[in-house]
Amino acid sequence: MVRPVVAHVLIAEDDRRQAEVLRRYVESDGHRTTVVHDGRDALDQARRHRPQLLVLDVMMPGLDGLNVCRILRRESDLLVLMLTARADEDDMLRGLDLGADDYLTKPYSPRELMARVRTLLRRVDRVPRTIDGVRRVGALAVDPVRREVTVDGRPVGCTPGEFAILAAMAEQPERAFTRAQLLEHTRGLDRDSTERAIDTHMVNLRRKIEPDVRRPAYLVTVYGIGYKLRDPANG
Repeated sequence: MVRPVVAHVLIAEDDRRQAEVLRRYVESDGHRTTVVHDGRDALDQARRHRPQLLVLDVMMPGLDGLNVCRILRRESDLLVLMLTARADEDDMLRGLDLGADDYLTKPYSPRELMARVRTLLRRVDRVPRTIDGVRRVGALAVDPVRREVTVDGRPVGCTPGEFAILAAMAEQPERAFTRAQLLEHTRGLDRDSTERAIDTHMVNLRRKIEPDVRRPAYLVTVYGIGYKLRDPANG
């Protein structure tokens, strides 16, 4: 049986009524919460208390959520779930490019919110590295020191760009990466440094590691965003 993750969740939402709803739902799952209504307070509380997850509204006074995310991402690996009233895809992608782990567009259902929170908090207990430094996701193993990849013990040959992408994704399983984020990991390794090149790398990696390239079990497309590395055992 998988034990539940009990975490400290920081909620940054300027709408006080909505913040109270969020607090009640998060605490009903057994987590501890801190609630703030201002971007600068969110930054201060995140630095002071080091919560596991920040539920972060984009539109806040003092300092907006995008800037809070940008600053915190330079300082820590705190999980960030962004909330935005904007339906614009470019704004959503900007948040993900700044390092947000997931996002929800308002209005959203509390059940959907808690499903996202539970998914993110499972990362708190997930250790992508073993004692030997190898990152393992299902039968896939990525060794950043030896620069080796295996699937079920079978060696997989990767180009430098493919390895850089796979190593970055294996560091944070289940995280949705935009093409722009993955492209940053291939800078200086590929002559063709474009977001389209990321799609080419994914096609090639799937041929090498997937049991069935028509139904990817590891390298999954997240429509409208990019890709994520998934453990097939987690469905």
